[in-house]
Amino acid sequence: MEKRIGILTSGGDCPGLNAAIRGVAKASFGMFDCSIIGIEDGFKGLIYNKHKQMNEFDFSGILTRGGTILGTSRTPYKQMRVIEQDNIDKVRNMVNTYEALKLDCLVTLGGNGTHKNANLLREEGLNVIALPKTIDNDIWGTDITFGFHSAVDIATEVIDRVHTTADSHDRVMLVELMGHKAGWLTLYAGIAGGADIILIPEIPYNEEKVFEALENRRTAGKNFSILAIAEGAMTQEEAMMSKKELKKLRDLTPNYSASYQLASEIAKRTGLETRVTIPGHQQRGGSPSPYDRVLSTTLGTFAAEMIAEKKYGITISIVNNKTKATPLREIAGKLKLVDPNEELISTASKVGVRFGN
Repeated sequence: MEKRIGILTSGGDCPGLNAAIRGVAKASFGMFDCSIIGIEDGFKGLIYNKHKQMNEFDFSGILTRGGTILGTSRTPYKQMRVIEQDNIDKVRNMVNTYEALKLDCLVTLGGNGTHKNANLLREEGLNVIALPKTIDNDIWGTDITFGFHSAVDIATEVIDRVHTTADSHDRVMLVELMGHKAGWLTLYAGIAGGADIILIPEIPYNEEKVFEALENRRTAGKNFSILAIAEGAMTQEEAMMSKKELKKLRDLTPNYSASYQLASEIAKRTGLETRVTIPGHQQRGGSPSPYDRVLSTTLGTFAAEMIAEKKYGITISIVNNKTKATPLREIAGKLKLVDPNEELISTASKVGVRFGN
């Protein structure tokens, strides 16, 4: 009997999405009789019944392609049950679309918000399988997410490239990397790129300690310094504030940026020439790394196996280098953050990296 599988990608794009879509589809076509229905533009496509019937040729040649062939959008979990001006019941519409398309299963590719929405649909009685995608690597219950490795490669190259200009001009260079809540990307790229100071959200920093570290390098005859700073990094004083207080403080600075704010203070306090580089969405773009191509394919094909076995309400995780099915209810709403006692923090500290604390 034919299985009808819906696939959607939600949230921010990243390298590896198409490779994962390809893994699900090709493995499914190879294992059982099926139809693949591409849901366009994320959960928005499910709400407004925007979809396309796909065939095997649609999944050829996309292994190395960045972005997503299905399109994506952000549909916040907290808004899902809110009836807005368009008077649309988003949850009811998604269930109706699922039923109208006669789906046996919906595969969702995305990060934390996607996993919460997927679990919501599971609670509504739909058969859902999620795949962990995010450059932040912050999904609970999996050692690694696809997209992370590619972003680390890109971020590391940026840090590598600013070394030469920092050295040539005797400058302090701050590289601001993505990560509002989790510092995995900044931590990995910072270590791989040889950053002297790494500032991440999980370890609030003391500005005086940052100034001291820079002065110590100058005193030691080192004419430049590299800081890798996550966009969500904050001072120890800011970490003590409520979200409301912190927002009010940052609203006082138009187009607030953690890196520009700190760079300004460094220049004032130390007199060192300071510059900021923000690669931004470049970290999400381009072809996936070979590692992410393999990881995405592994996760996608395992999802197809779970569909064949009718095991739903799960996300596909990598734990101790093994692929496994983890219940969505255990994943949704949880973040995997950097533990300040993480071995990698200790490793970096032993080679001289400072965290501003």
